[in-house]
Amino acid sequence: MTTTETTEAPPAWNKPPPNIDKDSREFWDGLARHELLLWTCHTCGAQYWPKAYCIKHENEPWAANLSWQPSSGRGKLFAYNVHHWAFHPGFKDEVPYYYALVELDEGPLISATMVGRPPAAGDVGKAVRIAYEDHPEGFTIPHFEFVGD
Repeated sequence: MTTTETTEAPPAWNKPPPNIDKDSREFWDGLARHELLLWTCHTCGAQYWPKAYCIKHENEPWAANLSWQPSSGRGKLFAYNVHHWAFHPGFKDEVPYYYALVELDEGPLISATMVGRPPAAGDVGKAVRIAYEDHPEGFTIPHFEFVGD
């Protein structure tokens, strides 16, 4: 799997922390290992984000036929928007920032902030890959960046 790591240390985290609960703990643990995990059906191979029951057939009780599995971390830019206003004071020094909806190669859509160069109108459909931002507070934030830029 190809991944990109942020080379400089991020500033102290002053934003709302990620909501890491029992259902998402394994996903966040995967990010800490620099793996983007998708909720995967062992019966048919369908992959999901966020965690859900498989919609293609009956499921086993307690989602026994599903588990978190590594993905490629690659996809294409599906859509994006530009945030010119910080919804939380911790983001005020980052505006404008670019929030993207990415269609992963495995199928699911996932959203995250774009890093590297900002997207432009002609970039929808271009290849992107995950970039990981590790924080000393004990979590890793996923971002996406254009491939080849």
